[in-house]
Amino acid sequence: MTKRPMTTHRQRGSIHTLLSRPSPFGNESGSLPVGEFPPNVDGGDNGMRNDGLSQKILVVGAGGLGCEILKDLGMLQIVREVTVIDLGDTMDLDSISRCCLTFDHYTIDVTNLNRQFLFRQKDVGSSKAETAASFINARCPWMKVTPYHGKIQDKDSEFYKQFSVVISGLDNIEARRWLNGMMSSLVQFDEDGDPVPETIIPLIDGGTEGFSGQSRVILPRITSCFECSLDTFAPSKAVPLCTIAETPRIPEHCIAWAFILQWPKIFEKKLDADSPEDMKWVYETAAERAKQFGIEGVTYMLTLGVVKNIIPAVASTNAIVSAACVNEALKVLTFCSQSLNTYMMYIGSEGINSFTFIMEQKDNCPVCTTQTHKVTLSGSTTLNELLQQLCEGEFRLQAPSITSSTKTLYMRKPAALEKATKANLDKPLKDLISSGEELVVTDRVFPDTSLGLVVTLMD
Repeated sequence: MTKRPMTTHRQRGSIHTLLSRPSPFGNESGSLPVGEFPPNVDGGDNGMRNDGLSQKILVVGAGGLGCEILKDLGMLQIVREVTVIDLGDTMDLDSISRCCLTFDHYTIDVTNLNRQFLFRQKDVGSSKAETAASFINARCPWMKVTPYHGKIQDKDSEFYKQFSVVISGLDNIEARRWLNGMMSSLVQFDEDGDPVPETIIPLIDGGTEGFSGQSRVILPRITSCFECSLDTFAPSKAVPLCTIAETPRIPEHCIAWAFILQWPKIFEKKLDADSPEDMKWVYETAAERAKQFGIEGVTYMLTLGVVKNIIPAVASTNAIVSAACVNEALKVLTFCSQSLNTYMMYIGSEGINSFTFIMEQKDNCPVCTTQTHKVTLSGSTTLNELLQQLCEGEFRLQAPSITSSTKTLYMRKPAALEKATKANLDKPLKDLISSGEELVVTDRVFPDTSLGLVVTLMD
């Protein structure tokens, strides 16, 4: 019989015990193996790799999910170093169809306090990332949390390479696409075209919406990525409750701010969505706020739609999904158990229901595959119409630029190049390219990644 290592009273029943004992369910025995689990028979707390859990973990987001994730990492008591970046909405003031990933003004609002438990009344107006890090550092001195309050695109690939795992707790589809693209771009390939394991950084993605949520494990270039499942996220007009009190970027934020935050301050009665007088007040208040921030698009009809379509933020859903995310992070760091392959869905609206399934890799994914995409168009189709198809079709691009093998067809930046190529937007494709020519499309949601597009022109 194998003699078990001695454990202290503090360690008994803790994660240390789990990591010190052999297991028939080591990571290598699962359907998505990442590594082999060797028990830490010496009884230390450094995990199963030579450098152990001193490995760096990146947490993206310090809101409802992010607070729970940081708490769960701290309560493991074996994680040593965590970096947290907090970001707000990703919509540019220039256009609601463009993604700018701006996080400068994402601060704590009083409406966050009921579920983002790392914050207090005195923290209102402060940076979420910095406040969350300060709270955890004081409460969990064994774990150092370093905050960043800014733009994630300001961090280059070298910044992301330093982490052993990335846990995403974002509430915005476009921000999750950007992060997914960055992690995929870090993977290097050997001479045979196979991914180099050391360059694969697991991405644990969590998301919640009301009483539903999901957690998934993404091994860039190995499993399906976030972009592969983009079709499952239908474009939504719903407004995440945790973002409406922050700096508004789109009309829906202004409308939600008016009736959720301002109405209770002015009126004692409950808002009646069927009352023309009530809706007129909400519309006018939202329009005034939109004017202050230079946002266009607030209409009376849009106001009616937003008032009846708000996503509630549920603390229990955040707790369940964040626990699942941290559980998967522990597995890929220590190999102590079988990793999720690849998707866990939680539905809590009617009882408690969760299930797992394999999200298959999409053959023509523009992020995790190198396949060239083909499209057949009329020669009279304009370049602008092609770009609109790329934005509204399966790829759901935000601000594409496009080049051929011989020239730049349209480039959004720098301003001088955009001015020089803007005239091409109204020209028919037959005047710009040859049938069967391969074009290269870039977009801000795909960092360091391009889309190969072969266009066949019909007469």
